[in-house]
Amino acid sequence: MTAQDRTGKALVKSSSPAGGRRTAPLRRSDIPRAGTAVRRAPGPGAVLGAVLDHGPVARSTVARLTGLSPAAVSGHSATLLGRGLLREERETTGPRGLGRPHVPVDIDTDRYLVAGAHVAVAHSTLSLLDLRGRVVAEDRRQHGSTDPATVLAGLAGRLPGLLDARGAGRRVLALGAATGHWVDPEAGVVVRHPQLGWRDVAMRDVLADATGLPVHVDSHSRALARAEQLVGQAATRESAVLLFVGAVVDAAFVTAGAVHQGPRFGAGSVAHLPVGTATAAGACVCGTSGCLQSEVSEPAMVRRATAEGLRVPTFPALLERALEGDRLALSLFLRRARHVGRAAAVLLDMFDPEVLVVVEPGAGRLPGCLDALRSEVGDRSWVCDDPERSVVPSSFTGSVLATAGAAVALGALYDDPLGPWPALPAVS
Repeated sequence: MTAQDRTGKALVKSSSPAGGRRTAPLRRSDIPRAGTAVRRAPGPGAVLGAVLDHGPVARSTVARLTGLSPAAVSGHSATLLGRGLLREERETTGPRGLGRPHVPVDIDTDRYLVAGAHVAVAHSTLSLLDLRGRVVAEDRRQHGSTDPATVLAGLAGRLPGLLDARGAGRRVLALGAATGHWVDPEAGVVVRHPQLGWRDVAMRDVLADATGLPVHVDSHSRALARAEQLVGQAATRESAVLLFVGAVVDAAFVTAGAVHQGPRFGAGSVAHLPVGTATAAGACVCGTSGCLQSEVSEPAMVRRATAEGLRVPTFPALLERALEGDRLALSLFLRRARHVGRAAAVLLDMFDPEVLVVVEPGAGRLPGCLDALRSEVGDRSWVCDDPERSVVPSSFTGSVLATAGAAVALGALYDDPLGPWPALPAVS
């Protein structure tokens, strides 16, 4: 398969806060005080974001939430209504009929969707999300081959059928694509993914040519951090670390409201933090044992289960055994949680974020795992004085991969709703 390098030009052959702390995380339903902007996006993006958080909502409330003038909010709302991104709800008045009537606006979830493609080590996931970030459809399939041409063609080929079956007549605005490791969103290229054997794969161009859609590409950790900002933990909006633990182990960092990418788009490589011992269940691709990935990745979990006499063919099978109450399987996930807690403590001390989000199924689904992780953080971190508040599970447990790809496109839409979205009507 031919693929662009990171510049997007050459084609190459690809291989196979100050003040007191809150007692609980800020949720999206908590309306800020007057004059406090919910988002940094200017104009239309700020209006659309405020409606996402609080809709159906009066335009006057949007003005208070964003700090924009009522006239500006009215103008931006009219534009977003014209593009089909907002809709007007029934006229309402205050309690007992008091107050001036108003017509609330809300996100229109009946016209458009975003599609998502996530490429994992063993399988790929195609998904559809509405404009509130809710999963409408999901189709996950094992790889027959990890050749990039085969994987990307398969994803593109499955999209029309998924849309026909579950789209309910709605149009797709764009396709978001995500995978692990090093992804350059500016060039649309997967720079390097060791487990897949991918290098300089032009994911954006290949998928755009195959689907005819605008395509936005990023790493799955950065995509999930953006998803948390949009429709998950509101505490992630200004300052956060997201730690992804799967077949790939990586991270994303939110500072001053933006998801940090780095000058070479390589931010988030935390797989080889030393957290274990030389007796780990196998060496990592970095050539050593005892690093985070060699201790807690999905393949490492399966190897350790086998070494301890629990033969399971796949990580999902191991997770299912733990969910069923198998004591050995659960003990392996508790061990994993403690190692993840060690890494989390390091990241909390390095970045001192408002919150650290752990994307790992044990933390979200298994009894005791989140407590074990937080306990490790409490024992090891020098700056985190409240692990229960500062360390939280993913908002998307059970739909992480379906959310990741599409969140890239959804984030682009909320960042620039007046941008070049071919499926939307032009509004002057």
